[in-house]
Amino acid sequence: MTPASITKKSKFRSPRGHKSYLVVGCKSWNRRLFDDTLCLLPGQWHYIGAASELSHDLVDEIAPRYIFFLHWSWKVPDEIVDRYECVCFHMTDVPFGRGGSPLQNLIVRGQRETMLTALRMSKEFDAGPVYMKEPLSLEGGAEEIYLRAGRLSAKMIEHMIQHEAKPVPQRGTPVVFKRRKPEESEVKSAGSLEELYDFIRMLDAEGYPRAFLNHGGFRYELSRAALYEGRIVADVTITLANAGKETRE
Repeated sequence: MTPASITKKSKFRSPRGHKSYLVVGCKSWNRRLFDDTLCLLPGQWHYIGAASELSHDLVDEIAPRYIFFLHWSWKVPDEIVDRYECVCFHMTDVPFGRGGSPLQNLIVRGQRETMLTALRMSKEFDAGPVYMKEPLSLEGGAEEIYLRAGRLSAKMIEHMIQHEAKPVPQRGTPVVFKRRKPEESEVKSAGSLEELYDFIRMLDAEGYPRAFLNHGGFRYELSRAALYEGRIVADVTITLANAGKETRE
């Protein structure tokens, strides 16, 4: 089976008896997961990696049984959410932790593990019914955790296409997280080395504003942190503070 990266319109109708599935993701590791694992599952599989490609007409052409959103930073059009079974993978035990930046909000609260939740998307963010939940470790750097969550998502997707379980409504009082802003990545006062280490590692992923310090006209960005023997060892990238600011506006 050949993975299909959707970059232009074509005929996507599946052969009789084969179901179509669409995977949507905006990170490089989402594409690798699709190529290495998901496209090998039974059915006809397609991939979208940019917001400009996710159109109602194109999705209608594919006619997917499920649309799986692995990592997505944009609002999905209501007509797609209403017409198709859209499944997202949220890194909290909903209804606790609805909202943005779940990984960072969990780590900053001192949590070392969470639940990865597969839920049906609705017009209200992260409020839809739940298909399944699986434990997820929050140890390691942010990108390592995202890769771990991706592998777990693939196992959950395989289970879902085999069993097609019905989602059940969330129960409990919602706790909503706020999406973090780039300026919140600046290192302020930390109560301990452990808290500083957590702050650095929770931001250490592709596409995220890494932990930084501004001093003497320079910007110091921190990554690849390790904590041992009472000290933190990390990679440091130094740029002019104003240049760093310009690249983020």
